[in-house]
Amino acid sequence: MIDPASIENLKNQLDVVDVVGNYIELKRTGGNYKAVCPFHDEKTPSFVVSSSKQIYHCFGCGAGGDAIKFVMEYEKLSYPEAIEKLAREYNFTLRYTKGSNTTSQKDKRILELLQKWFYKNLSGEHVEYLKKRGISEASIEKFGIGYAPSNQQVLNFLNQNFLPLPAAKEVGVVATNESGGFYARFIERITFPIYSANDLLVGFGGRTITNHPAKYINSPQTKLFNKSRVLYGYNIAKHNVYQKKQLIVTEGYIDVIMLHQAGFNTAVATLGTALTKEHLPLLKKGEPEIILAYDGDSAGVEAALKAAKLLSASGFYGGVVLFPEGKDPADMIAQGQSGEVSDMLHKAAPLYEFVIDTTVGAYDLSHPKAKEDAFFAVQSYLNTLGEIVRDSFLPYAANALGISASLFKKGRSAAPEAVRSPHSKSDIAEQSIIKTILENKNYLDMVADVCSPAMFSTHKDALKELYAENFDSPLLMGIALNETVAVMEYEELKSTLAKVILLRYYNSLLAKLPRMEMEFERKSRLMRKIKTEVLPRLRSGELVSFDAMKN
Repeated sequence: MIDPASIENLKNQLDVVDVVGNYIELKRTGGNYKAVCPFHDEKTPSFVVSSSKQIYHCFGCGAGGDAIKFVMEYEKLSYPEAIEKLAREYNFTLRYTKGSNTTSQKDKRILELLQKWFYKNLSGEHVEYLKKRGISEASIEKFGIGYAPSNQQVLNFLNQNFLPLPAAKEVGVVATNESGGFYARFIERITFPIYSANDLLVGFGGRTITNHPAKYINSPQTKLFNKSRVLYGYNIAKHNVYQKKQLIVTEGYIDVIMLHQAGFNTAVATLGTALTKEHLPLLKKGEPEIILAYDGDSAGVEAALKAAKLLSASGFYGGVVLFPEGKDPADMIAQGQSGEVSDMLHKAAPLYEFVIDTTVGAYDLSHPKAKEDAFFAVQSYLNTLGEIVRDSFLPYAANALGISASLFKKGRSAAPEAVRSPHSKSDIAEQSIIKTILENKNYLDMVADVCSPAMFSTHKDALKELYAENFDSPLLMGIALNETVAVMEYEELKSTLAKVILLRYYNSLLAKLPRMEMEFERKSRLMRKIKTEVLPRLRSGELVSFDAMKN
């Protein structure tokens, strides 16, 4: 079992904005951050994360909680699993009660011991291969490049160091064959350790030196490693990314290493996958300009086009560099062409223009039908952009197609305005009262003395949660994070309770009393008390406690 005090220490080190931002793209709005909710389908962002309150809440589906709850819901993990995952990612050492099994520490130990061993194994012909590729000894050390020997040697190492093979399978360094026997995934390969953004070793990449059909392989998907959320080299590049406000995305380990070696120290690489939406939160950190540095062959152009569309539609700025076919950044730098690489990176084609030009270039504009198809393809792309950005690029797109920009506006359909249901004065007042108490919990007893949940018309359940002190209730989180709801001063709180909530309630009760089944004498006494005592006091702004209504 995890020591509760250890969990509290971990919580104190977590920032909900940072944790949630590792999974989904957040955009600052006022004092909070907003996003499209990952827990239900929606087009308009209703998911809010508060840095000051360290909670998140979706106004659409009601999901809410703290950083740990988010990881539980997003990753479908139990509470202990989420705690251990966050501890691994934030390099936090958990304490366990006596006799408990520290799975996360085992995982970490297996990968770290293997990495040290792979690094020691690099020698002779392996080093010569790297030197031929232009990689220096300093880069070998900086990136921890190693070598995985034969299958039996890897298995022997694991056994000799008392590293259980089933646990090694869990972290992706061994696998099982059809008969259930274990074998090493990385055999006779140059190895590249892969780290998370928080410097946690999560897996390996391997480059064959024996002409194996699979030139490169990566660790499989594990509880530690998700290739769609990790960028090779980011742990080394991140400080430079924040300083330079630039991030270079390439396609391979050696490209990253050689770019860093030549001084382009903001380079990272995707890991055997195209750039995806899951990468965006990581790319967004520090709000850098993104430069896509891809091969100029057909596969590279296609990958660059897809990535440029994704980035531009998500509000990123940057450019695209396509290296001459048959060459890549690593080759050019190894051949002493760092200056040419620098020029290419500085002259990167802007993302938006690249998409438009590449899209138009795929059609023969001399044929009317092809030109029309190109128009619709460009229009479809422009419609993924924000309103102002879209209008800014209409002239460029029209010029590329050789048409009038007015044609885009003719074919444009206005997006319907969001329909908002009007909020009554009492509804707004109820939310303000709840939010005020959440901010100033010493007001709770005063409000509870004069106002029962039955006196609220819309937010009865939220007030019940507040009185039960269930402060992490999604109902309360939703109100706490609603920036349109104001927090009141004490005198304003009293006045709102008296003149909006209680006055409405007692007027309503007065109207209902004649029809209520009650002893006539008691009914008459209540009606008289409300008319002569309660309502006049409330109109003057004075609060009336429950005791005042007792017979």
